Amino acid sequence: MRPSVMRSAAQLLRRRNYSSASGQQARKVAILGAAGGIGQPLSLLMKLNPLVSSLSLYDIAATPGVAADVSHINSPALVKGFMADDQLAEALDGADLVIIPAGVPRKPGMTRDDLFNINAGIVKNLCTAIAKYCPNALVNMISNPVNSTVPIAAEVFKKAGTYDEKRLFGVTTLDVVRARTFYAGKANVDVNTVDVPVVGGHAGITILPLFSQATPSTNALSAEEIKALTKRTQEGGTEVVEAKAGKGSATLSMAYAGAVFGDACLKGLNGVPDIVECSYVQSTVTELPFFASKVRLGKNGVEEVLGLGQLTQFEKDGLEALKGELKSSIEKGVAFANAS
Repeated sequence: MRPSVMRSAAQLLRRRNYSSASGQQARKVAILGAAGGIGQPLSLLMKLNPLVSSLSLYDIAATPGVAADVSHINSPALVKGFMADDQLAEALDGADLVIIPAGVPRKPGMTRDDLFNINAGIVKNLCTAIAKYCPNALVNMISNPVNSTVPIAAEVFKKAGTYDEKRLFGVTTLDVVRARTFYAGKANVDVNTVDVPVVGGHAGITILPLFSQATPSTNALSAEEIKALTKRTQEGGTEVVEAKAGKGSATLSMAYAGAVFGDACLKGLNGVPDIVECSYVQSTVTELPFFASKVRLGKNGVEEVLGLGQLTQFEKDGLEALKGELKSSIEKGVAFANAS
């Protein structure tokens, strides 16, 4: 890639929330599941982030090759690859931010619940190691089903005596990315200026985009168009799985979303003010113990969980409709974590 092209890519990432490292503390980031479909492009994007001084790439296989490949990129972060259980401690040691895309991907016909038994065990083991080797790190959970894996992580950390609700995040940024893209296309506005809060959870009807709060606002969309945009946002993952026809899931867009949210966490850690992103966190916004909404990030992780704001009747109905499924997913995660 020509230097001019690389600069253009870096500039685009900065416009979409990547930041300059000037005058800010550099950080160690560990990616668990770095050799997978999400992990590899996520590793590439985090290598481009100027706030990352050390990039630790871990997986059960193939990580040395991924690390060697990524390490050749002429950006400041130093890259090391780690493989198998006996190297997990070194991979995590001293990490400020741990991003977890580990697990099996969705395939056609699979729901996020179908992924549960495999991915839940992987997440439980990785979080046990995090509690031991980097208990103060921020943890960004990408592994699906996020509605359940975040509660699993919370229970693991509670058992270890290291749980801090301010430091555990379910990454729902892809729902926001999709909502922005779909809204911009339908409203015919510049996507770079668009923001759409997405609340609830990270699967199907638990994903609730609040298009009434989208900026820039528009009166050009009918109720039916809003309904269709909502449904497309909720089914965005399925759209990609079906389009790839059994050969993958939403890996590239998820890697981008994970990198954007990871960068926001790093900026918060470094004291950059007014960093607000949507995330699935421990919450009192509703009666559910975990819920995605806007979150203000700071030096200790979650600085403030923001409320939902004014909702339309359509959004209120969607909020009530999602609660049962989200509650069940949370309880499923808690039960799994406490089963042994």
